[in-house]
Amino acid sequence: MAQKPSIPKGTRDFSPQEMTRRTYMIDTIKSVFRTFGFAPLETPAMENLSTLLGKYGDEGDKLLFKILNSGDFTASLAEGDLHGANPGAVAAKICEKGLRYDLTVPFARYVVQHQSEVTFPFRRYQIQPVWRADRPQKGRYREFCQCDVDIIGSRSLVNEVELIQIVESVFSKLGIGVVLKLNNRKILYGIAETVGHADKMMDITVAIDKLDKIGMENVEAELRERGIEQQAVERLKPILTLSGTTAEKLDRLAGILAGSPTGLKGVEEMREIFALADALGVTLATELDLSLARGLNYYTGAIFEVKATDFAIGSICGGGRYDDLTGIFGLHNTSGVGISFGADRIYDVMCGLDLFPAEANLTTRVIFTNFGGEEQLESLRLLAAVRRAGIPAEIYPEPAKMKKQMEYANKRGIPHVVIVGSQEREQGLATVKNMTDGTQQNVPFAKLADALA
Repeated sequence: MAQKPSIPKGTRDFSPQEMTRRTYMIDTIKSVFRTFGFAPLETPAMENLSTLLGKYGDEGDKLLFKILNSGDFTASLAEGDLHGANPGAVAAKICEKGLRYDLTVPFARYVVQHQSEVTFPFRRYQIQPVWRADRPQKGRYREFCQCDVDIIGSRSLVNEVELIQIVESVFSKLGIGVVLKLNNRKILYGIAETVGHADKMMDITVAIDKLDKIGMENVEAELRERGIEQQAVERLKPILTLSGTTAEKLDRLAGILAGSPTGLKGVEEMREIFALADALGVTLATELDLSLARGLNYYTGAIFEVKATDFAIGSICGGGRYDDLTGIFGLHNTSGVGISFGADRIYDVMCGLDLFPAEANLTTRVIFTNFGGEEQLESLRLLAAVRRAGIPAEIYPEPAKMKKQMEYANKRGIPHVVIVGSQEREQGLATVKNMTDGTQQNVPFAKLADALA
Protein backbone atom coordinates (compact mmCIF):
# COMPACT_ATOMS: atom_id res chain seq x y z
CA MET A 1 0.00 0.00 0.00
CA ALA A 2 1.37 3.39 -1.02
CA GLN A 3 2.32 5.73 1.81
CA LYS A 4 -0.17 8.53 2.36
CA PRO A 5 1.33 11.80 1.12
CA SER A 6 2.08 14.47 3.71
CA ILE A 7 3.83 17.81 4.15
CA PRO A 8 6.62 18.80 6.60
CA LYS A 9 5.58 19.79 10.11
CA GLY A 10 5.20 23.52 10.50
CA THR A 11 4.00 24.05 6.92
CA ARG A 12 0.46 24.25 5.58
CA ASP A 13 -1.57 23.79 2.43
CA PHE A 14 -4.07 26.57 1.72
CA SER A 15 -7.35 25.64 0.05
CA PRO A 16 -8.94 27.91 -2.58
CA GLN A 17 -11.22 29.40 0.11
CA GLU A 18 -8.25 30.01 2.43
CA MET A 19 -6.25 31.56 -0.40
CA THR A 20 -9.16 33.83 -1.27
CA ARG A 21 -9.24 35.05 2.33
CA ARG A 22 -5.46 35.43 2.50
CA THR A 23 -5.49 37.39 -0.74
CA TYR A 24 -8.09 39.76 0.71
CA MET A 25 -5.99 40.21 3.85
CA ILE A 26 -2.68 40.73 2.03
CA ASP A 27 -4.28 43.08 -0.52
CA THR A 28 -5.60 45.16 2.39
CA ILE A 29 -2.12 45.36 3.95
CA LYS A 30 -0.55 46.12 0.57
CA SER A 31 -3.04 48.92 -0.10
CA VAL A 32 -1.96 50.66 3.12
CA PHE A 33 1.72 50.31 2.22
CA ARG A 34 1.04 51.90 -1.16
CA THR A 35 -0.96 54.71 0.41
CA PHE A 36 2.13 55.62 2.44
CA GLY A 37 4.29 55.77 -0.69
CA PHE A 38 6.22 52.48 -0.46
CA ALA A 39 7.42 50.61 -3.56
CA PRO A 40 7.37 46.78 -3.94
CA LEU A 41 10.49 44.60 -3.85
CA GLU A 42 11.22 40.85 -3.99
CA THR A 43 14.40 38.93 -3.19
CA PRO A 44 15.31 35.24 -3.74
CA ALA A 45 14.04 32.54 -1.37
CA MET A 46 17.62 31.47 -0.74
CA GLU A 47 20.61 33.62 0.15
CA ASN A 48 24.28 32.86 0.62
CA LEU A 49 24.80 31.66 4.19
CA SER A 50 27.48 34.32 4.55
CA THR A 51 24.67 36.86 4.15
CA LEU A 52 22.48 35.28 6.81
CA LEU A 53 24.80 33.96 9.52
CA GLY A 54 25.64 36.22 12.44
CA LYS A 55 22.74 38.63 11.88
CA TYR A 56 20.17 37.05 14.21
CA GLY A 57 22.19 36.07 17.27
CA ASP A 58 23.20 32.55 18.27
CA GLU A 59 19.60 31.39 18.71
CA GLY A 60 18.59 32.75 15.32
CA ASP A 61 21.56 31.12 13.58
CA LYS A 62 20.43 27.73 14.92
CA LEU A 63 17.04 28.21 13.25
CA LEU A 64 18.40 28.78 9.74
CA PHE A 65 17.40 26.17 7.16
CA LYS A 66 20.62 25.30 5.29
CA ILE A 67 20.69 23.94 1.74
CA LEU A 68 23.11 21.14 0.84
CA ASN A 69 25.57 21.99 -1.93
CA SER A 70 24.72 20.56 -5.33
CA GLY A 71 26.42 17.41 -6.53
CA ASP A 72 28.71 15.48 -4.20
CA PHE A 73 28.40 17.67 -1.13
CA THR A 74 30.59 15.26 0.87
CA ALA A 75 33.62 15.89 -1.34
CA SER A 76 34.84 18.73 0.89
CA LEU A 77 34.68 16.61 4.04
CA ALA A 78 37.77 15.06 5.55
CA GLU A 79 37.68 11.57 7.03
CA GLY A 80 36.27 11.79 10.54
CA ASP A 81 34.49 15.14 10.03
CA LEU A 82 31.11 13.55 10.77
CA HIS A 83 32.29 11.90 13.99
CA GLY A 84 32.32 14.19 17.00
CA ALA A 85 32.86 17.30 14.96
CA ASN A 86 31.20 20.67 15.54
CA PRO A 87 27.90 20.49 13.57
CA GLY A 88 28.29 24.14 12.56
CA ALA A 89 31.75 23.50 11.13
CA VAL A 90 30.47 20.52 9.14
CA ALA A 91 27.48 22.54 7.85
CA ALA A 92 29.85 25.29 6.70
CA LYS A 93 31.66 22.77 4.50
CA ILE A 94 28.59 21.21 2.87
CA CYS A 95 26.17 24.17 2.77
CA GLU A 96 26.81 27.49 1.05
CA LYS A 97 23.20 28.68 0.87
CA GLY A 98 20.19 28.88 3.16
CA LEU A 99 16.50 29.82 3.10
CA ARG A 100 15.90 33.39 4.23
CA TYR A 101 15.06 33.78 7.93
CA ASP A 102 13.42 37.18 7.51
CA LEU A 103 13.06 39.89 4.88
CA THR A 104 15.14 42.59 6.58
CA VAL A 105 18.64 41.14 6.13
CA PRO A 106 18.03 40.31 2.44
CA PHE A 107 16.70 43.87 2.08
CA ALA A 108 19.91 45.27 3.58
CA ARG A 109 21.94 43.08 1.22
CA TYR A 110 19.87 44.36 -1.72
CA VAL A 111 20.40 48.00 -0.72
CA VAL A 112 24.17 47.57 -0.56
CA GLN A 113 24.34 45.54 -3.78
CA HIS A 114 22.19 48.06 -5.68
CA GLN A 115 23.15 51.27 -3.86
CA SER A 116 23.96 53.11 -7.10
CA GLU A 117 20.38 52.47 -8.31
CA VAL A 118 18.59 53.32 -5.05
CA THR A 119 17.29 56.78 -4.16
CA PHE A 120 17.60 57.47 -0.44
CA PRO A 121 15.61 57.51 1.72
CA PHE A 122 14.45 54.24 0.15
CA ARG A 123 10.90 53.18 1.01
CA ARG A 124 10.03 49.60 0.14
CA TYR A 125 7.48 46.95 1.02
CA GLN A 126 8.04 43.23 0.57
CA ILE A 127 5.54 40.38 0.96
CA GLN A 128 7.13 36.92 0.74
CA PRO A 129 7.52 33.68 2.73
CA VAL A 130 10.37 33.08 5.18
CA TRP A 131 11.58 29.90 6.88
CA ARG A 132 12.71 29.09 10.43
CA ALA A 133 13.63 25.66 11.83
CA ASP A 134 11.55 26.30 14.94
CA ARG A 135 9.47 23.84 16.94
CA PRO A 136 5.97 24.00 15.41
CA GLN A 137 3.17 24.99 17.78
CA LYS A 138 -0.02 27.05 17.75
CA GLY A 139 0.66 30.27 15.85
CA ARG A 140 4.30 29.28 15.14
CA TYR A 141 5.18 27.82 11.76
CA ARG A 142 8.37 26.82 9.96
CA GLU A 143 7.21 28.47 6.76
CA PHE A 144 5.25 31.69 7.04
CA CYS A 145 4.60 34.89 5.14
CA GLN A 146 5.89 38.28 6.25
CA CYS A 147 4.62 41.63 5.04
CA ASP A 148 7.48 44.08 5.61
CA VAL A 149 7.72 47.83 5.19
CA ASP A 150 11.03 49.67 5.68
CA ILE A 151 12.54 53.13 5.28
CA ILE A 152 16.33 53.18 4.95
CA GLY A 153 18.68 56.14 4.61
CA SER A 154 17.07 58.43 7.20
CA ARG A 155 17.47 58.78 10.98
CA SER A 156 14.35 60.93 11.41
CA LEU A 157 11.94 59.72 14.10
CA VAL A 158 9.12 60.82 11.81
CA ASN A 159 9.69 57.43 10.17
CA GLU A 160 8.89 55.60 13.42
CA VAL A 161 5.68 57.60 13.72
CA GLU A 162 4.72 56.69 10.15
CA LEU A 163 5.12 53.03 11.05
CA ILE A 164 2.79 53.56 14.01
CA GLN A 165 0.25 55.14 11.64
CA ILE A 166 0.63 52.17 9.26
CA VAL A 167 -0.06 49.75 12.12
CA GLU A 168 -3.13 51.79 13.08
CA SER A 169 -4.44 51.84 9.50
CA VAL A 170 -3.84 48.15 8.71
CA PHE A 171 -5.53 46.75 11.80
CA SER A 172 -8.37 49.27 11.60
CA LYS A 173 -9.12 48.11 8.04
CA LEU A 174 -8.88 44.44 9.05
CA GLY A 175 -11.08 45.00 12.12
CA ILE A 176 -8.58 43.59 14.63
CA GLY A 177 -8.26 45.18 18.05
CA VAL A 178 -4.57 45.50 18.93
CA VAL A 179 -2.13 47.13 21.33
CA LEU A 180 1.23 48.41 20.10
CA LYS A 181 4.06 47.93 22.59
CA LEU A 182 7.19 50.06 22.22
CA ASN A 183 10.63 50.17 23.78
CA ASN A 184 14.11 51.30 22.78
CA ARG A 185 17.31 49.27 22.62
CA LYS A 186 19.23 52.31 23.90
CA ILE A 187 17.06 52.19 27.03
CA LEU A 188 17.83 48.49 27.37
CA TYR A 189 21.54 49.22 27.07
CA GLY A 190 21.17 51.94 29.70
CA ILE A 191 19.42 49.47 32.01
CA ALA A 192 22.20 46.89 31.53
CA GLU A 193 24.78 49.61 32.17
CA THR A 194 22.96 50.79 35.30
CA VAL A 195 22.82 47.29 36.85
CA GLY A 196 26.54 46.87 36.12
CA HIS A 197 26.38 44.55 33.12
CA ALA A 198 26.72 46.63 29.95
CA ASP A 199 28.90 43.79 28.61
CA LYS A 200 25.98 41.37 28.92
CA MET A 201 23.28 43.48 27.28
CA MET A 202 22.42 40.76 24.74
CA ASP A 203 22.12 38.10 27.48
CA ILE A 204 19.82 40.39 29.45
CA THR A 205 17.65 41.29 26.43
CA VAL A 206 17.27 37.67 25.29
CA ALA A 207 16.09 36.71 28.78
CA ILE A 208 13.72 39.62 29.50
CA ASP A 209 12.18 39.32 26.03
CA LYS A 210 10.60 36.09 27.34
CA LEU A 211 8.92 37.76 30.33
CA ASP A 212 5.40 37.51 28.88
CA LYS A 213 5.92 33.87 27.94
CA ILE A 214 7.69 32.38 30.98
CA GLY A 215 7.13 34.87 33.82
CA MET A 216 9.49 36.81 36.07
CA GLU A 217 10.64 33.82 38.15
CA ASN A 218 11.88 31.91 35.10
CA VAL A 219 13.42 35.07 33.62
CA GLU A 220 15.36 35.52 36.87
CA ALA A 221 16.61 31.93 36.65
CA GLU A 222 17.71 32.42 33.03
CA LEU A 223 19.50 35.67 33.91
CA ARG A 224 21.46 33.87 36.63
CA GLU A 225 22.30 31.09 34.16
CA ARG A 226 23.66 33.76 31.84
CA GLY A 227 26.03 35.06 34.51
CA ILE A 228 23.97 37.92 35.96
CA GLU A 229 24.40 37.83 39.74
CA GLN A 230 21.37 38.03 42.04
CA GLN A 231 22.16 41.58 43.18
CA ALA A 232 21.94 42.84 39.59
CA VAL A 233 18.77 40.82 39.00
CA GLU A 234 17.17 42.48 42.04
CA ARG A 235 18.08 45.93 40.68
CA LEU A 236 16.61 44.98 37.31
CA LYS A 237 13.20 43.73 38.51
CA PRO A 238 11.66 47.08 39.62
CA ILE A 239 12.73 48.69 36.34
CA LEU A 240 10.92 46.03 34.29
CA THR A 241 7.77 46.41 36.39
CA LEU A 242 7.50 50.22 36.33
CA SER A 243 3.86 51.32 36.29
CA GLY A 244 2.02 54.51 35.45
CA THR A 245 1.43 56.47 32.26
CA THR A 246 4.01 56.51 29.48
CA ALA A 247 5.12 60.01 30.51
CA GLU A 248 5.49 58.89 34.14
CA LYS A 249 7.50 55.82 33.16
CA LEU A 250 9.83 57.90 30.99
CA ASP A 251 10.32 60.49 33.77
CA ARG A 252 11.22 57.77 36.27
CA LEU A 253 13.50 56.10 33.73
CA ALA A 254 15.34 59.37 33.15
CA GLY A 255 16.18 59.40 36.84
CA ILE A 256 17.17 55.72 36.97
CA LEU A 257 19.37 56.03 33.85
CA ALA A 258 20.92 59.38 34.80
CA GLY A 259 24.40 57.87 34.64
CA SER A 260 23.94 56.39 31.15
CA PRO A 261 24.09 58.86 28.22
CA THR A 262 22.97 56.08 25.85
CA GLY A 263 19.99 55.24 28.04
CA LEU A 264 18.98 58.90 28.30
CA LYS A 265 19.18 59.22 24.51
CA GLY A 266 16.72 56.34 24.25
CA VAL A 267 14.36 58.04 26.71
CA GLU A 268 14.43 61.26 24.65
CA GLU A 269 13.76 59.35 21.42
CA MET A 270 10.70 57.69 22.95
CA ARG A 271 9.43 61.01 24.28
CA GLU A 272 9.63 62.48 20.77
CA ILE A 273 7.94 59.47 19.14
CA PHE A 274 5.03 59.45 21.61
CA ALA A 275 4.67 63.25 21.38
CA LEU A 276 4.54 63.21 17.57
CA ALA A 277 2.01 60.36 17.53
CA ASP A 278 -0.16 62.22 20.04
CA ALA A 279 0.06 65.48 18.06
CA LEU A 280 -1.04 63.66 14.90
CA GLY A 281 -4.12 62.24 16.62
CA VAL A 282 -3.06 58.58 16.60
CA THR A 283 -5.80 56.68 18.47
CA LEU A 284 -4.09 53.28 18.38
CA ALA A 285 -3.61 51.81 21.86
CA THR A 286 0.11 52.11 22.65
CA GLU A 287 2.23 51.43 25.71
CA LEU A 288 5.85 51.62 26.78
CA ASP A 289 6.88 48.04 27.66
CA LEU A 290 10.34 47.89 29.22
CA SER A 291 10.44 44.09 28.99
CA LEU A 292 10.13 44.27 25.21
CA ALA A 293 13.56 43.49 23.75
CA ARG A 294 13.08 41.89 20.31
CA GLY A 295 15.58 39.06 20.05
CA LEU A 296 17.33 40.14 16.86
CA ASN A 297 20.84 41.57 17.24
CA TYR A 298 20.58 44.29 14.62
CA TYR A 299 18.06 46.57 16.39
CA THR A 300 19.61 49.74 17.86
CA GLY A 301 16.76 52.16 18.63
CA ALA A 302 12.97 52.09 18.92
CA ILE A 303 11.44 48.62 18.79
CA PHE A 304 7.80 47.64 18.20
CA GLU A 305 5.55 44.68 18.88
CA VAL A 306 1.81 44.34 18.21
CA LYS A 307 -0.53 41.96 20.00
CA ALA A 308 -4.20 41.22 19.39
CA THR A 309 -6.39 42.22 22.31
CA ASP A 310 -9.24 39.76 21.71
CA PHE A 311 -7.43 36.59 20.62
CA ALA A 312 -4.78 34.53 22.41
CA ILE A 313 -1.74 34.31 20.15
CA GLY A 314 1.83 35.62 20.12
CA SER A 315 2.84 38.93 18.57
CA ILE A 316 1.33 39.52 15.12
CA CYS A 317 3.62 42.36 14.08
CA GLY A 318 7.06 43.60 15.12
CA GLY A 319 10.09 45.61 14.08
CA GLY A 320 12.40 48.45 14.97
CA ARG A 321 15.28 50.80 14.16
CA TYR A 322 18.60 49.41 12.89
CA ASP A 323 21.39 51.98 12.58
CA ASP A 324 24.04 50.05 10.66
CA LEU A 325 22.68 46.78 9.33
CA THR A 326 23.98 47.62 5.86
CA GLY A 327 27.41 48.22 7.41
CA ILE A 328 27.79 44.45 7.70
CA PHE A 329 27.81 44.40 3.89
CA GLY A 330 30.07 47.44 3.48
CA LEU A 331 27.66 50.41 3.39
CA HIS A 332 28.12 52.21 6.72
CA ASN A 333 26.09 54.94 8.43
CA THR A 334 22.86 54.08 6.64
CA SER A 335 20.16 53.90 9.27
CA GLY A 336 16.82 52.25 8.67
CA VAL A 337 13.60 51.36 10.44
CA GLY A 338 10.95 48.84 9.55
CA ILE A 339 8.09 46.70 10.75
CA SER A 340 6.87 43.26 9.73
CA PHE A 341 3.27 42.04 9.71
CA GLY A 342 2.98 38.29 10.31
CA ALA A 343 0.43 37.28 7.70
CA ASP A 344 -0.12 33.75 9.05
CA ARG A 345 -0.84 34.85 12.61
CA ILE A 346 -3.03 37.72 11.42
CA TYR A 347 -4.94 35.20 9.30
CA ASP A 348 -5.43 32.94 12.32
CA VAL A 349 -6.75 35.90 14.35
CA MET A 350 -9.19 36.90 11.62
CA CYS A 351 -10.46 33.32 11.29
CA GLY A 352 -10.75 32.94 15.05
CA LEU A 353 -12.74 36.15 15.37
CA ASP A 354 -14.74 35.61 12.12
CA LEU A 355 -13.58 38.94 10.69
CA PHE A 356 -13.52 38.10 6.99
CA PRO A 357 -16.34 39.79 5.05
CA ALA A 358 -18.58 37.64 2.89
CA GLU A 359 -16.91 38.79 -0.33
CA ALA A 360 -13.55 37.54 0.97
CA ASN A 361 -14.88 33.98 0.71
CA LEU A 362 -15.88 34.18 -2.95
CA THR A 363 -13.92 33.31 -6.08
CA THR A 364 -16.94 33.15 -8.43
CA ARG A 365 -19.87 35.53 -8.04
CA VAL A 366 -21.95 34.30 -10.97
CA ILE A 367 -22.40 30.94 -12.68
CA PHE A 368 -24.27 30.33 -15.94
CA THR A 369 -26.25 27.12 -16.39
CA ASN A 370 -25.50 24.99 -19.42
CA PHE A 371 -28.24 23.31 -21.46
CA GLY A 372 -26.15 22.71 -24.59
CA GLY A 373 -26.80 23.77 -28.19
CA GLU A 374 -27.87 27.36 -28.89
CA GLU A 375 -28.53 27.99 -25.19
CA GLN A 376 -24.92 27.12 -24.36
CA LEU A 377 -23.68 29.47 -27.10
CA GLU A 378 -25.89 32.31 -25.80
CA SER A 379 -24.67 31.70 -22.24
CA LEU A 380 -21.04 31.85 -23.41
CA ARG A 381 -21.69 35.19 -25.14
CA LEU A 382 -23.30 36.63 -22.00
CA LEU A 383 -20.51 35.16 -19.84
CA ALA A 384 -17.91 37.05 -21.88
CA ALA A 385 -19.82 40.32 -21.43
CA VAL A 386 -20.10 39.77 -17.66
CA ARG A 387 -16.37 39.06 -17.39
CA ARG A 388 -15.57 42.20 -19.42
CA ALA A 389 -17.47 44.10 -16.72
CA GLY A 390 -14.99 42.74 -14.17
CA ILE A 391 -17.39 40.28 -12.52
CA PRO A 392 -15.85 36.87 -11.62
CA ALA A 393 -18.03 34.38 -13.50
CA GLU A 394 -18.02 30.86 -14.92
CA ILE A 395 -20.27 28.45 -16.79
CA TYR A 396 -21.10 24.88 -15.84
CA PRO A 397 -18.78 23.06 -18.26
CA GLU A 398 -21.25 20.59 -19.76
CA PRO A 399 -25.00 20.17 -20.23
CA ALA A 400 -26.57 18.59 -17.13
CA LYS A 401 -29.79 18.43 -15.19
CA MET A 402 -30.79 21.69 -13.50
CA LYS A 403 -30.68 20.04 -10.03
CA LYS A 404 -27.06 18.98 -10.48
CA GLN A 405 -26.01 22.46 -11.64
CA MET A 406 -27.83 24.15 -8.74
CA GLU A 407 -26.23 21.78 -6.23
CA TYR A 408 -22.81 22.65 -7.65
CA ALA A 409 -23.50 26.39 -7.28
CA ASN A 410 -24.74 25.82 -3.73
CA LYS A 411 -21.68 23.79 -2.66
CA ARG A 412 -19.37 26.43 -4.13
CA GLY A 413 -21.23 29.23 -2.35
CA ILE A 414 -21.80 31.09 -5.63
CA PRO A 415 -24.39 33.79 -4.87
CA HIS A 416 -26.02 34.15 -8.33
CA VAL A 417 -27.06 31.65 -11.01
CA VAL A 418 -27.94 32.88 -14.50
CA ILE A 419 -30.34 30.59 -16.37
CA VAL A 420 -30.54 30.80 -20.16
CA GLY A 421 -32.92 28.14 -21.48
CA SER A 422 -34.83 28.06 -24.76
CA GLN A 423 -37.56 30.37 -23.45
CA GLU A 424 -35.05 32.89 -22.10
CA ARG A 425 -33.16 32.86 -25.40
CA GLU A 426 -36.30 33.52 -27.41
CA GLN A 427 -37.37 36.42 -25.14
CA GLY A 428 -33.86 37.90 -24.73
CA LEU A 429 -34.28 37.72 -20.96
CA ALA A 430 -31.97 35.90 -18.56
CA THR A 431 -33.34 34.48 -15.32
CA VAL A 432 -31.09 35.50 -12.43
CA LYS A 433 -31.53 33.48 -9.24
CA ASN A 434 -30.22 34.79 -5.93
CA MET A 435 -28.95 31.69 -4.11
CA THR A 436 -28.98 33.45 -0.75
CA ASP A 437 -32.69 34.30 -0.51
CA GLY A 438 -34.09 32.22 -3.41
CA THR A 439 -35.57 35.19 -5.30
CA GLN A 440 -35.50 35.38 -9.11
CA GLN A 441 -35.69 38.21 -11.64
CA ASN A 442 -35.74 38.46 -15.42
CA VAL A 443 -33.07 40.73 -16.87
CA PRO A 444 -32.64 41.76 -20.54
CA PHE A 445 -29.46 40.35 -22.04
CA ALA A 446 -28.14 43.84 -22.78
CA LYS A 447 -28.48 44.89 -19.12
CA LEU A 448 -27.28 41.68 -17.47
CA ALA A 449 -23.74 42.83 -16.66
CA ASP A 450 -25.04 46.07 -15.09
CA ALA A 451 -27.63 44.18 -13.03
CA LEU A 452 -25.05 41.73 -11.70
CA ALA A 453 -22.54 44.49 -10.95
